[in-house]
Amino acid sequence: MSPPHDAPSLAEIWVYLSTTPLLGLTLTLLVYGLAYRLSAAVRQHPLANPVALSIVLLGALLWATGTPYGTYFEGAQFVHFLLGPATVALAVPLYEQWGRLRRVWWPLLGGLVAGTLAGTFSAVGLAHLLGASRATLASLAPKSVTSPVAMGIAEPLGGLPSLTAVLVVCTGVVGAASARVLFDLLRIHDPMVRGLALGTAAHGIGTARAFQVSEESGAFAGLAMGLTALFSALALPWLLAPVLRALG
Repeated sequence: MSPPHDAPSLAEIWVYLSTTPLLGLTLTLLVYGLAYRLSAAVRQHPLANPVALSIVLLGALLWATGTPYGTYFEGAQFVHFLLGPATVALAVPLYEQWGRLRRVWWPLLGGLVAGTLAGTFSAVGLAHLLGASRATLASLAPKSVTSPVAMGIAEPLGGLPSLTAVLVVCTGVVGAASARVLFDLLRIHDPMVRGLALGTAAHGIGTARAFQVSEESGAFAGLAMGLTALFSALALPWLLAPVLRALG
């Protein structure tokens, strides 16, 4: 039996659904669920990072359907609201490591400061040698900080917040994908040290990867992510402004 002539086409149904705010949220959850299953199917291989897979799948879907990013984000922004409670929840596994944390507090802070400064100035220096503009340098500088803080650092320095957000995501994905190989090559096996390095260099995406490996590694990665964001927000604008003026 043939469908009635006034039956809506698939394209018309999509246009109707795209006007509802919950579409973005539903797509985000479904795509991430699929990406996580794909990652689990290959035993959580670093190159099959669920966040990276989700970005590719969502981008392809939005492009194929002609859906503007703003329309998608109207629903997906509800996921952003959950980032706050999720970040606070990182304190729970960290509390379970409180005894060890008290013993290594000062070396930990020293490593965080050294790692943050090394990651920032090495990236800015290399980009300058390759001919990057001052706006690009300012956008690149806070690449290892979680997105909201990184965008807030980049804009007063003359950077482009949208470019900073892209660079932050790329840094996290690359860091999460390459960390295990680098740690093994350097013979770094302590879960605490691995977690601290991931949280410092690869912010939230690296922290998520650390939790996949072990709860101890994830706890210290979450601590490193938070302290790196705090230190960067306070120190990087003050340290980078004269450097960018000299390079600009």
